[in-house]
Amino acid sequence: MAPVAVGDKMPSVELFENNPGTKVNISELCAGKKVVIFGVPGAFTPGCSKTHLPGYVSRAEEIKGKGIDEIVCVSVNDPFVMEAWGQNQNADNKVRMLADTCAELTKALELDLDLSAVLGSVRCKRFSMLVEDGTVAKLNVEPDGTGLTCSLAEN
Repeated sequence: MAPVAVGDKMPSVELFENNPGTKVNISELCAGKKVVIFGVPGAFTPGCSKTHLPGYVSRAEEIKGKGIDEIVCVSVNDPFVMEAWGQNQNADNKVRMLADTCAELTKALELDLDLSAVLGSVRCKRFSMLVEDGTVAKLNVEPDGTGLTCSLAEN
């Protein structure tokens, strides 16, 4: 298999929103909608908290004004951490914070990055994508997996 590419269908993977009891199937979420999904290596990490997520939060209205139905942040974290991070960043009603607890989506997209030495586990490469009716229409993956260039909200 190759990493996710434009034209690929989103895999049917369960993520979690706010708590372990609230499952969100990412494929079903994207069906019939235009969804911006961005992935980050970790909640509360400096680049993610100072630049990446705040960019999407501050531009949420502008992005949704272009016909985007949902903006989703995905990270390999537990749902409680993602909920707290979203609250800390004022993401409510702007960016949905979804936890990829076991990196199932991350691995299905082949965007996994072994950051065990620094963050304790496999994490998600930093990326952004536009998904239209369940199909990847645009994709930006940071060349080094962690940089802050092509996956930012303005792109």
